[in-house]
Amino acid sequence: MLTVSLSGSLRAGALSQGVCCTYIMRTIDAVAEPKTQRVHLRVAARDDELFRSAAGAADESLSEFFVESGRERAERILADRARFVLSPAEWREFTAALDRPAQEIPALVELFRRSRPE
Repeated sequence: MLTVSLSGSLRAGALSQGVCCTYIMRTIDAVAEPKTQRVHLRVAARDDELFRSAAGAADESLSEFFVESGRERAERILADRARFVLSPAEWREFTAALDRPAQEIPALVELFRRSRPE
């Protein structure tokens, strides 16, 4: 059973007082998916202690803690690369920039001609 208290509450997916939490809804869906993949990792003893303490404080297993933490960070990182929001004026400016012919910038041409540093 999932319960989150904000100015209203969310109980097993039921919303009250207009509170909406997309992340939690996505998490509920992800929990229902069968887990068939394994991930093995090594951590320093200090990190192991930290992770176990945090998982305990969150009342989660170590696996739940890692999956939730990793999913949250992955979604945050990928959201910056996959989704952005523009106002109508910004959208017009953006599409106009895409429609303009490309300009050759000598400094960039030179930069891409150089070999990659080792």
